[in-house]
Amino acid sequence: MENLSNLDYASYLKGWIRTVPNWPQQGVMFRDITPLLQNPKTFRMLIDIFVHRYMGENIDVIAGLDARGFIIGSVLAYELNVGFVPIRKKGKLPFTTVAEEYELEYGNATVEMHTDACKPGDRVVLIDDLVATGGTMMAGYKLLKKLGAEVVEAAAIIELPELGGGDLVRDAQLPLFTVCSYDGH
Repeated sequence: MENLSNLDYASYLKGWIRTVPNWPQQGVMFRDITPLLQNPKTFRMLIDIFVHRYMGENIDVIAGLDARGFIIGSVLAYELNVGFVPIRKKGKLPFTTVAEEYELEYGNATVEMHTDACKPGDRVVLIDDLVATGGTMMAGYKLLKKLGAEVVEAAAIIELPELGGGDLVRDAQLPLFTVCSYDGH
């Protein structure tokens, strides 16, 4: 039986995240969580970290950001016995939506959620696979607040501190939990 501390868990899981250089464009070091999800042990360990963090915290809803936030968020919602809300890219939801535009490196993007996705006062954890520039996370946060939700915490597997997104989230007074981070390359 392995005996790992919290730091060891992060290091162990980080070892299962593949770095793909120069994708999707030159100079980008893409952090691919696919190998971590493919391995049943590491996937369970990852989910358990989030479950233990939020169990007993009176959470009503997990909101997952399109698309990898759906993977972690839906499993976490199931394990916590709470609802799951997808925050999708513009034009993907069939019902009445509320939208939030945010800046990308080159241009803008928009995310949406259904207007009945949560109720005023719902305690929500907002989750994605990665926090880079923080634009998507902040857009999701603003959407949830528009509907009156209380976003208890933002969460992700990975933070890329050099891109400043984690600081942007924390500067908005939104607590941020990440399992591991990558400084530089």
